[in-house]
Amino acid sequence: MSPPSPLPGLLKLVGTPRDGALLRFSIGAEYLKAGDPGSALPHLREAVARDPNHSAAWKLLGRALGEAGKPAEALAAYERGIAVAEARGDKQAAKEMAVFARRLRRSAGGAG
Repeated sequence: MSPPSPLPGLLKLVGTPRDGALLRFSIGAEYLKAGDPGSALPHLREAVARDPNHSAAWKLLGRALGEAGKPAEALAAYERGIAVAEARGDKQAAKEMAVFARRLRRSAGGAG
């Protein structure tokens, strides 16, 4: 049996003084883990709005957008995330997002 989701406890913190980029990132990650990218999107968008330099949030936002069937928006999120990660010296995150962005471009070109 899997452990209980931390999602209900995290959601209770929305709108409180503890609400911030990290909380929204965590909520988005939990929704993605549960296979619900649509519910992850508003929280991940809020995470990058609150902290535009949060490269991991950009990466998850790109993933959520891709899983939600929004490849153009996913590509834009990855591109923004790559710029943020490179500016912060986060080479690994930039590399990972570059791979995801390349896959999206390839599938867009192949799918027409």
